[in-house]
Amino acid sequence: MGELVERVDEQDRVLEVVERAEAVRRRWMHRIATTICRDPTGRILVLRRAEGHVRFPGHYDVMVGGAVSVGESYEDAAARELVEELGIGVPVRFLFKFLCQQGISPVWFGVHEALIAAPLAPDASEIAWHAWLTELELRKVVNRGPFVPGGREALRRYLGRSAQ
Repeated sequence: MGELVERVDEQDRVLEVVERAEAVRRRWMHRIATTICRDPTGRILVLRRAEGHVRFPGHYDVMVGGAVSVGESYEDAAARELVEELGIGVPVRFLFKFLCQQGISPVWFGVHEALIAAPLAPDASEIAWHAWLTELELRKVVNRGPFVPGGREALRRYLGRSAQ
């Protein structure tokens, strides 16, 4: 049996437990917990997914994350994914969620923020490259090259919060 997730509706209410592969194949909504990471100077972590990654290989992203497991909160999943993908355990702060229709299937993204001051130990099977960019640098490159669509949308919403 594959990875289990909760299939959810347009209000993010649980409908049933399904395999993630089936949710993607049938384009059923499910939950993804993500984190946008900042360093102490305010720069944002940008990463390039490994070429062997199942979803969006070689694409750039600002989100570290993955599927929310059955019965798991967005916050717990986001913290777990930071350990799994970056080798770092830090507190995450929930910011917002949104229904993303772009990408491989519709998903609810729970977007978090984390402050990271320690060195990273990225999982090479997930992350091929990473760097810290200022908001200005990031705004210049986010629409160039292959960028994960949901990551682009999350970044737009994230940066738009400070302009309001």
